Amino acid sequence: MLNQLRPAVMSLLALTLLLGLAYPLAMTGLAQAVVPNAANGSLVRVGGRVVGSRLIGQMFTRPDYLQGRPSAAGDGYDPTQSGGSNLGPLDPKLADRIAKSAAALGGDRRTLPADAVTTSASGLDPDISPEFARRQVARIAAARHMDAAAVQALIDQHTEGRFAGLIGEPRVNVLAVNLALDQRFRTGKPQS
Repeated sequence: MLNQLRPAVMSLLALTLLLGLAYPLAMTGLAQAVVPNAANGSLVRVGGRVVGSRLIGQMFTRPDYLQGRPSAAGDGYDPTQSGGSNLGPLDPKLADRIAKSAAALGGDRRTLPADAVTTSASGLDPDISPEFARRQVARIAAARHMDAAAVQALIDQHTEGRFAGLIGEPRVNVLAVNLALDQRFRTGKPQS
């Protein structure tokens, strides 16, 4: 029995050290050397202070800010409760949530972009579609007492295309636009 137990314990110890310690440390070191910003969470800093991450959405509710898509993560954009709701297309709870989101936006759910009324799988999407961003231009311009064309131009500057021209959909990072709005049209710092 000892002849079988010793190799099993040694294999467990060797694999634990190799795959549980050496490999993660090597990958962390490589990531820090090659892509340090991404390895550290793609944090966004303003004046030396972290205001968010480019990869995790935040809830913006003020009318002078671009607003993201609804979030099902806790009370909204809670990274400790990330995950989809798993509600099916015929679930009354999902239909109610979509109807409430559409009513809050003052539109019909059939005419609004899907990301305006539905949550993402993670509940933490930092991006919205260019169409959803365009629908918010008039509200932002009115709240900031500025020309709608200037707001649209800022959104256009922050619209990213498909990766390699093929993968994904065009998108607008909500935090990046809101920081640019504050920088260009000085109304303060992003707040929810």
